[in-house]
Amino acid sequence: MTLGSHLSPLARSHIQQSDVVFAALSDAIVERWLEHMHPDVRSLQPYYGDGKSKSRAATYREWVEVMMAEVRAGKRVCAVFYGHPGVFAWSPHEVIRVARAEGFHAHMEPGISAEDCLYADLGIDPGRFGCQHYEASQLLFYETPINPGACLVLWQVGLVGDRSMKRFSTGPEYRQVLVDVLSRDYPPDHEVIIYRGATLPIEQPRIRHVPLRDLPATDVSAEETVVLLPASPLRANLALRDRLAELDRAMS
Repeated sequence: MTLGSHLSPLARSHIQQSDVVFAALSDAIVERWLEHMHPDVRSLQPYYGDGKSKSRAATYREWVEVMMAEVRAGKRVCAVFYGHPGVFAWSPHEVIRVARAEGFHAHMEPGISAEDCLYADLGIDPGRFGCQHYEASQLLFYETPINPGACLVLWQVGLVGDRSMKRFSTGPEYRQVLVDVLSRDYPPDHEVIIYRGATLPIEQPRIRHVPLRDLPATDVSAEETVVLLPASPLRANLALRDRLAELDRAMS
């Protein structure tokens, strides 16, 4: 996530020992830094196009094909993605699947994700109350249960409700639909944390607090994550506690 500091020695070794490196990174500065590590770094960003007539799904399929073309040519290929390459990233999983199906060796190295940074920067322990993660649009497209007694982490709120996969943001009207869904389980004044992790060593994480009712009027970028802390306490399951107590007595 953060330039240089979050790259493991093993990941660095894979980059340096490859024949060609493909990159889908957080910004141009990180891409330039990668170019100092390898002479043949090829950015995947130009495949997005203008975003008006081309869906991201088409772009991601092109990423798979351009990477596989080099694999099929006998090259040792390394693809570098910001954060964890398997978190909210379709192409890394798909290119590994295709490569293995064609008989090539392929694997994924784990990385530090925005989720990892979020826990550290916001001081959240997912084991305390439990933690549920959803892509924001999933709450709109499907009947998705929410546990208001656990932390709720919503990804890609800046794109919530986009069905075309051609846009890089949606407006306040779409966030209002999300708030309407969340309001079934959270009061309108419940605090929402809008979080963006630092990608450069000179940066600080961006952390904003707004009440749920104000989320539609608050700009949220595609890189930001929305967090809602528990709205209700954990409820003791007395029947199961009694059952466990009986087991404890029987085992003693």
